Amino acid sequence: MGTRMEVAQLESGMNTEDYRKLQGLFLDPLGASRSLSRTEFIDLAWSSVGRGSREEYGLLFDSVVVTQEHRGLLLDSDAVKDEGRVDWGGLCSFLLLELSEKVKHNRPSTVPCWKPPRTLTCPHRDQVQKVLYLQSSGQYVTVSKGGSVGLRDKEDMSLTHTHRLQNCTVAPKDLWATDVVLLHNVHMIAVSFTSKEVCFYDILLKQDFSCKYKVQGLTHTPWCLDYWADPSNPDQAVLTIGDIGGQVSALHFTSAQISLFERLSQRTDSDSADIVLWDELVRGKHISCYIVTHRVHAPAWVRKVRYLDSLEAFVSCTTRPQSSLVIGWWEKESRSLRATSIFTKRGVWDVDHHRKLNLIATAGVDHQVLVWNPYVTSEPVCVLGGHMGPVLAVRFMQTKQQLLSYSKDKVLCLWDVPSLQCVHRLAGIFPKTPEDTHTLLFLHEERHLLLLSFNSLLLLLETTKEERRTSSHEHPVTCVLYNSLFRQVVSSDSASSVICWQADTGQKVKQFHRCHGDAEISTMVLDGTQTRLFTAGTDGEVKVWDFNGRCLHRMNAGLGRAVEISQVLLLKRSILVMGWERMLTVFRLHSFSQSFVEPSEWKGGVQHRGDVLCAAFQPPHTLVTGSYDGEIIVWNNDTEKALRKLQPPPEQEDNNKQQVCDLSHCDFLDDSPDAITRLFFIPGRTSAAAGGADLVSCGGSGVVRLWNTVHSRLVGQFAAHSRVLGSIIMTVSPRGKYLVTADREGTLKTWDIQDYLLEPGNGTTKEPPNLLSSFRPHLDRVTHLETCVHGNRLLLLSASSDCSVALSFLPGDTIGLFGQEELWCTDRPGRLLPQQEPEQDQRDNGRQENIRQTVGEVTSISQ
Repeated sequence: MGTRMEVAQLESGMNTEDYRKLQGLFLDPLGASRSLSRTEFIDLAWSSVGRGSREEYGLLFDSVVVTQEHRGLLLDSDAVKDEGRVDWGGLCSFLLLELSEKVKHNRPSTVPCWKPPRTLTCPHRDQVQKVLYLQSSGQYVTVSKGGSVGLRDKEDMSLTHTHRLQNCTVAPKDLWATDVVLLHNVHMIAVSFTSKEVCFYDILLKQDFSCKYKVQGLTHTPWCLDYWADPSNPDQAVLTIGDIGGQVSALHFTSAQISLFERLSQRTDSDSADIVLWDELVRGKHISCYIVTHRVHAPAWVRKVRYLDSLEAFVSCTTRPQSSLVIGWWEKESRSLRATSIFTKRGVWDVDHHRKLNLIATAGVDHQVLVWNPYVTSEPVCVLGGHMGPVLAVRFMQTKQQLLSYSKDKVLCLWDVPSLQCVHRLAGIFPKTPEDTHTLLFLHEERHLLLLSFNSLLLLLETTKEERRTSSHEHPVTCVLYNSLFRQVVSSDSASSVICWQADTGQKVKQFHRCHGDAEISTMVLDGTQTRLFTAGTDGEVKVWDFNGRCLHRMNAGLGRAVEISQVLLLKRSILVMGWERMLTVFRLHSFSQSFVEPSEWKGGVQHRGDVLCAAFQPPHTLVTGSYDGEIIVWNNDTEKALRKLQPPPEQEDNNKQQVCDLSHCDFLDDSPDAITRLFFIPGRTSAAAGGADLVSCGGSGVVRLWNTVHSRLVGQFAAHSRVLGSIIMTVSPRGKYLVTADREGTLKTWDIQDYLLEPGNGTTKEPPNLLSSFRPHLDRVTHLETCVHGNRLLLLSASSDCSVALSFLPGDTIGLFGQEELWCTDRPGRLLPQQEPEQDQRDNGRQENIRQTVGEVTSISQ
């Protein structure tokens, strides 16, 4: 069907041995890595692997080069000092990307449930040219060909106000508006007219739509408009115009909020609008605005134009086959456009872009919807066939990776983009209209609203309200803890807020805002007395708080830099902070005499080869640290000297890397498959000296490993979650009975490790422990797990990027989400702990007293 489909066919026919043969091609006779040119790759791969054709290997090579150039992976590679060469790493990256897309294809797609369509009262006598949504007032605006404006209520879409645009250049009966765009950053609308002018109307004052500027003297009649303003700098904006002469023109405003245009003279017309001549703009007379153009579409009419800020490019379409789709790449230094023209059989009516997927969809006159990669324009990524008439409109649903298309035979299709399948088809509900009816499609995803116009008739389609999922926070949750003193749950989010919840009911108790300003809170920890909360921010600081919201200390972990802190570990006489460099950052308790605390020197120096991400402590003096490259180091915390290193045997490490190359998920290519995200000593284990497992680690590629720290041996490992999902996190229950793991799809798994690997075996065990439950309380990545004992019940807390915090029984039964309307009760029948021996709310055996001493000293200094 296209380049990607042919490459996928080649991949599907290859096995592990074939990939090993491919890997061998990238080694020279001495065993050193090398890169290959296109010709070398085709000849060697075809003769060595023995599958596929030369053409397929050529397509594979071209796809790898284009993908890497797009992702920026080749820019610093020695393999591309010569243009057009590929190394083994580049090929692997591309194969991972392809496989991840296959995984996404297998995920189910949601299908909307439409309410009965509703016809809206329309004030217009001629066709509707545009529907706009005014976010400032929440109103919808419709503008007709004759210049009439209708404002509608955001709740019931009822008509609240009508107005007629004034333009003294032409008589009212001759007025013909071709398109309208909203200039949201300056509270105006821009309207293009067949009188070869673009007028700018104020929409802020009394909704009288007074004309402020008129751009006159355009070479051709403007037919379509688009507008974009930089969210971070509203003075920077771009108005794009496509005309009936085949020209695309972009007006770049550099001080939009001050003035769109300069007043070069006192030229005004009777409606007091400043007159701006097109010729003056072309010749650069306006310092605050300049123009870039191309005429690749000539002589065809430009039907649709869009500016894609993520690409710094303009995409436009016509019904002329030779220039159906044109991408104009904006070269800002030379103030010019470098155009790429794309051919289709019968031309294109409409075009849209999906920002996250970076795909362009076109509505074809030949009844087809084509999906394009803007960097590979020789042929489409895929063809969506199913319409029986010319496709008039396409709209991406940005939040769901879906695409809407509407055709002239009055059929609305919903496509699942990853799977390329039509998941919903809607027909028979649209009004009967003449053949030449002008149809407009307006989608408002946030309101689940779709508005279609048929000349002056407006039809409203709404989906039934999805069940509102509880959000504990307004932003992704980064950490969750249990405070046994106050019997509360404490959670933090990426917007630097901390919320305290009642564990008994799930109700919010209090909230602290902007604890680290605009910086995200990456992790937290409570002291042994449960009266002090340590929060770590991406601003490089760790702050110590009481539960009245008073900051007692600021710890300068990043030395004034914004760094990523992954864990804070409280020890008897020190506090360890890690996450961004190869050495531990340590704070001594004697330093807490000041409110602003500086770090001390870690006596053990640099021992890791990668950034230290996590640590765990086992009394009386055993400390372990895990790094980004998968290495674990065992320390004597008293002397701060490294004792030994834990690493998988070389053959297992190589095997694991091979599996990751075949199966890792592309969204996580920036994560190391070896990175260790969590370390826990298993409470109560006395079998370490005999050879059993006493330490558990997890991280990249979904693998859990169990270690013996005394003999520096890997005792067991198993895949807890699919490697496709990337890295995982975990926690261990207070007595070491349960291991809970979580992945990036919101799934939690509970494993029984009470009797797992107590005794040494022969080699490394790969048989997993007994899986007790698998459940999914979240819809997105789980960011933190915490077990706690509340009311003699063993409970599990989980935080997620979907903005929720969940409470569950162990081994697995979700009680609810914090903040939900329905209050829960944890006293219902469930898993009870032995009351004669209540477990303590600490992860490591003996750790509580250690931490109590630590914070006791900090507290006494503070007071």
